[in-house]
Amino acid sequence: MSDVLAENLSGKSVMGSDGTELGMLYNITMNLKTGALNDLLVSPNEEFPAADSRFQQDEEGRLHVPVSRVQAVKDYIVIDR
Repeated sequence: MSDVLAENLSGKSVMGSDGTELGMLYNITMNLKTGALNDLLVSPNEEFPAADSRFQQDEEGRLHVPVSRVQAVKDYIVIDR
């Protein structure tokens, strides 16, 4: 995957590989010691049953999607579901 600037990801929609729109990118977590990216924090859409997803959720209900699940970044961030 080619390099993508973080500023271009802010507020981008996140979609599953099955076409389900999960929500909007809220933030990205990283390991400060290694610089490795960990998770995408996704604010789920109201229509998306976040509780039924296999992703962990934080106190605010945001989904923690491992960066390893990202398949493509274009108009949407596409993740493997």
